[in-house]
Amino acid sequence: MLDTHTHAWGPPSPAHPWTNGPLVEDGVDSFSVETVYRGESLLADMDAAGIDEAVVVGYPIGEWTDNRYTERVAREFDRLYGVVMLDQFADGASEELRGSMDVEGILGFRLGAICPYDRMWETFDPEVEWLREAIDETAFWEAARETDALVQILAHEDQLAQVVELVETYPDLTYALDHFAHADPEVPPAEGPFARLADLADHDVAVKVSEIPHRSLEGFPYRDVHDHVRWLVETFGRERVVWGSDFPNVSDVAGYGESLRWLDHVDGLSGEDRKWISGRAFRDLVGLE
Repeated sequence: MLDTHTHAWGPPSPAHPWTNGPLVEDGVDSFSVETVYRGESLLADMDAAGIDEAVVVGYPIGEWTDNRYTERVAREFDRLYGVVMLDQFADGASEELRGSMDVEGILGFRLGAICPYDRMWETFDPEVEWLREAIDETAFWEAARETDALVQILAHEDQLAQVVELVETYPDLTYALDHFAHADPEVPPAEGPFARLADLADHDVAVKVSEIPHRSLEGFPYRDVHDHVRWLVETFGRERVVWGSDFPNVSDVAGYGESLRWLDHVDGLSGEDRKWISGRAFRDLVGLE
């Protein structure tokens, strides 16, 4: 079992201070885990929940392009992989990408398409459109292709047209879309903007059924998102639907076990479907043995 979306971070220091006030004040302080959540703590919680391996996604508690700790856990723990945070508009972005992808265990990078560029990872705004401008950073995307980097995108369902443009411009890259594209669980999946995901079904794109305790408007087992899961499996196939917990971000409302066990309650999924969604699909997507 492989969790495709977790976080871990070290303590602040003069060289690496915690600078993201909203995340520290409104996020970390409400979690059920310790304020400093190291890789060792994540592994202990994974063991308790029966998770074999996990992907640690860069956590913007400090400068959001500071990937030091993400790279560290990917190097030091053979059960943890990493996805870094990069600024594709920055000078030297291509070299930064190549350097991160040279680190053992780093699988790719994440773009916060739902974040205003001038307040990256501090707040969300589904009306921002800088992802379209990012398409023109051809040297950066060439580096992504050369390093076989996974392109992980957090976008709102209302921004899916931008994602489609990116994927159609660079169809030879591999993509994963985070957190259900922040879909509204009260709108049937085929009737709202979420349905635009179908335009990506013929590309090398996976969709994460992740952060479900926050995306759902109900308690466990989050039945208001089950139709979306079934629609994704029908549209993409179980080979490109992947589970992620977003632990410990969801620990303010759910335990690690709950962020996984809800899958057992989705009617219409076979045991084999669940095996794909909870590990095999992501392994195939990024080429893990």
